[in-house]
Amino acid sequence: MYDLLTYNVMAQNLSPQARRDKAARDLAFAKTPARRAKKAHAQREARANPSAAEGKDYDHKDGRWESPAQNRGNDGLGTKKESGNNYKT
Repeated sequence: MYDLLTYNVMAQNLSPQARRDKAARDLAFAKTPARRAKKAHAQREARANPSAAEGKDYDHKDGRWESPAQNRGNDGLGTKKESGNNYKT
């Protein structure tokens, strides 16, 4: 199919240097203790109820499965309000 090393899909058209910098920033954020705990929690919830998790994202604030668009947009309120909040995992 597609070679994952050469097929890179990004929403932004970045220069090669900017792409490398963004990848490093994204990886550093994904490896923070809070993000790792949230990912592990979402995986546990998905294993516990696979049918509810199919095609959905776990919303740690509401404690339920939501569509990716609804979850990433903070239920239509945007993400500035919840910036920096820590939700239990």
